[in-house]
Amino acid sequence: MTNFLARITSSLFNLILSFFLPLSLSVLDHRFNSCLTQNQITNFTIFKENDSAYYYTLLDYSIQNLRFSEPKIPKPLAIILPKTVDELVKIVACCREAVLEIRVRCGGHSYEGTSSVAGDGAKFVIIDMMNMNNISVDLESETAVVEGGATLGETYSAIAEASSVHGFSAGSCPTVGVGGHIGGGGFGLLSRKYGVAADNVVDALLVDANGRLLDRKGMGEEVFWAIRGGGGGGWGIVYAWKIKLSKVPHTVTCFIVSRTGTKDYIAKLVHKWQSVAPKLDEEFYISCFVGAGLPETKTLGISATFKGFYLGSRTEAMSILNKNFPELRVHEQDYKEMSWIDSILFFAGLKQGATVSDLKNRYLHGKNYFKAKSDYIRTEISFSGIKLALDILEKEPKGYVILDPYGGKMDNISSEAIAFPHRKGNIFAIQYLVEWKEKDNIKSNEYLNWIREFYNAMTPFVSWGPRAAYINYMDFDIGVNEMIKEKNILSQDHAVEIARVWGEKYFLGNFDRLVRAKTIIDPDNVFRNQQSIPPLGSKAEI
Repeated sequence: MTNFLARITSSLFNLILSFFLPLSLSVLDHRFNSCLTQNQITNFTIFKENDSAYYYTLLDYSIQNLRFSEPKIPKPLAIILPKTVDELVKIVACCREAVLEIRVRCGGHSYEGTSSVAGDGAKFVIIDMMNMNNISVDLESETAVVEGGATLGETYSAIAEASSVHGFSAGSCPTVGVGGHIGGGGFGLLSRKYGVAADNVVDALLVDANGRLLDRKGMGEEVFWAIRGGGGGGWGIVYAWKIKLSKVPHTVTCFIVSRTGTKDYIAKLVHKWQSVAPKLDEEFYISCFVGAGLPETKTLGISATFKGFYLGSRTEAMSILNKNFPELRVHEQDYKEMSWIDSILFFAGLKQGATVSDLKNRYLHGKNYFKAKSDYIRTEISFSGIKLALDILEKEPKGYVILDPYGGKMDNISSEAIAFPHRKGNIFAIQYLVEWKEKDNIKSNEYLNWIREFYNAMTPFVSWGPRAAYINYMDFDIGVNEMIKEKNILSQDHAVEIARVWGEKYFLGNFDRLVRAKTIIDPDNVFRNQQSIPPLGSKAEI
């Protein structure tokens, strides 16, 4: 990374930002446009009353949750697509000069739209990183340098083109941007073997609020610790990640099987799954999807779909599963042997017949409106608790849960190793989801109320002290009542104590250390969203 950093002109480190007294918004808009033009930034679009088609095309291209493309949602003053790190630094300077909030967008998958929307009414711009998506693989060091705008699909493709025996431990959705994914941790199929994506970062290049380009040494170990799992968009702009590649065998084994039947039957399978999946060899990963309208079954009624991935042969996978989970009755023909990159395609949710080149397609087809929430499970859920969950799921075919097993390597990494804290003691994670299409949007409040009631009903069965959540499944509902109460009794400069309400749920005992790191790298809170870590002394924003 030292040589990589040396290729960047030293002038970037000496960029001096100018600060001006607040001006009228129209003057600020003009000043911002002039600043971009003077710095030869040409790849941007600004809303125009009579010519906004391109603006909306670009805005909506990477908004993956259609809830945040609605007309009532605040829109950015501009969308800017830097092509070089020099442009990136100059854009940040222009934003600060014009006193505009910055939203950084890599893949646009933020569950609460934080990469595309500013919720406090301030004028803002989107810096869309999609053109900064180069990936350089070095097999000698078994590392890769991945620019912050690359997607997981682009990253996986580049690794596979260089090697058939290397992979990267991250998520399965190919259109997710590496910037936000790694920034929040990044759990995936290989995590029980190699940890989350952020565990496998060895260096990074961060553009901070003062225009400096900092590598690991330059930002310091506290900030480097924080950007790995402390949430995306709140520390600066990660221009590039240097990641450690993981060894994968030539052959892996995958299966997807769905089971339908009575609620008792499905409850028994899920109950057994939770006692098996987290305890299997770390080479084995089996997730469980449960709902009343899962697409794999093409029928209504409670069903469960199990997705299995094994770093080895069909014979080995069959032997392990027949011994530990015979109730699942996975037949020999269900097990598919393939290469690691083909397993990425297998689980990517792409159309049948998709090829590796399709992983590079950044556009997410079949977008929906959705709301999600999350939990961690530290004690097995009782059979009656699972039955309760199935009763609730049965009432809403558009809702479902994804259960991801922990254990394996996740048990052997300290909760303080990086900012992502959810390690030993977690049996599995729950992601609650409800999705709907545009024609059903009139019932959006019903769907939101359903998932909130579901989440509340699960309170007796999930982690507590605090009730934990995963920052990559950001949820603005978390602690909202407590935050309002805190805001009423604390002065406006107590942002840290207000943020603690949700911050300790996402980051557990790492919250205070994250606040200290934020105070080091961004004391003026230039890079922020509604659930980013605040620095000491900052004003409260809800």
